[in-house]
Amino acid sequence: MTEYTDHHGPEGLRTRATIIVVPGRGETRATYARLGRRLAADAYRVRVVDAPSIDTGDLAGSLDSFGGRLAEAVADTAADSAVVRPVVLVGADTGAVAVAALLGRDEALAALGPDAVVLAGLPGGAVATAGTWDEELDVRTSCPAHRGTLTDDSQVRRGSLGDTVPDALLRAAFDSESDVPALLLVGDTDPLADRDALVRATKSLARARLSVVRGAHHDVLNDVQHRSVAAEIVTFLETLRNELVPVVAVESSAW
Repeated sequence: MTEYTDHHGPEGLRTRATIIVVPGRGETRATYARLGRRLAADAYRVRVVDAPSIDTGDLAGSLDSFGGRLAEAVADTAADSAVVRPVVLVGADTGAVAVAALLGRDEALAALGPDAVVLAGLPGGAVATAGTWDEELDVRTSCPAHRGTLTDDSQVRRGSLGDTVPDALLRAAFDSESDVPALLLVGDTDPLADRDALVRATKSLARARLSVVRGAHHDVLNDVQHRSVAAEIVTFLETLRNELVPVVAVESSAW
C-alpha cells in the first residue's frame, strides 16, 4: 500500500507549488480527497501523508522521525526534476500540532525546508466527550458530504477526538517563534480550540495570520465552508508567491 495519496494539476499547466497535507486524530488520507482535488485543480501538486504518530515518552525523537518522513514525502514529489517550490505544509488537528512543533526544531526545519505552513483546527487541551458517533460528527462538522466521507471510511478511528494531546507537544507547537509564513485557520464554533492560545501563537510567529471561519466546527478544512476555506488557502499561497504582498487589495466597498 502506498504511503501517500497524490493529486496532480491539470495536464499542460505549470505546477505552482508543492503542498503536503497532514491529517489529524482518527483521520485517513481519504479524509482530504476533496481538498486535494480542489487545490490540485488550481495547478498545485498535492500529496496527502498519513497522520503523525507521536510517542509521548520520546517527543523529540518522534518529531525528528516525523520531520524525516515529511522531507522524504517532499523529495519524492520531484520525479525527474527538482521539487516545485514553494513547499507548503498543511496540517489539521494533531497534524497541525506536529507541524507547528517542528517549526521550533531548527535541525528538523532545516532538513525539511518548508516555505510556509497552514495550521488548521489546532486543538487546545480540551477533548471531545462525545458518547456516540453522531455526537463526534457534530464536533467535527455539519457538512453532510464530509460526515458521509468519515462514516463510510472503515479506516477512520471513531472516538479519536477523545484522545488527549500531550501537553509537551502543545507547548512545543504554541511556543514556536519561527519566521516561516503561517496561516492559522479555526472555526468559530470549534469546541476543541483554545482561541486565546491561538492569538498568542499568532503573535509569537514572525509572519502569521489567524483566520476565523464563521460557523465552522473542528474540521475546518472540510466543513460546510470548505470552498471559502480552500479559497483562503489559495489566496495565502498566491500571496506567498508575491513576497507576502496581497495580490488583491480592496480600495472601496459598501459591505
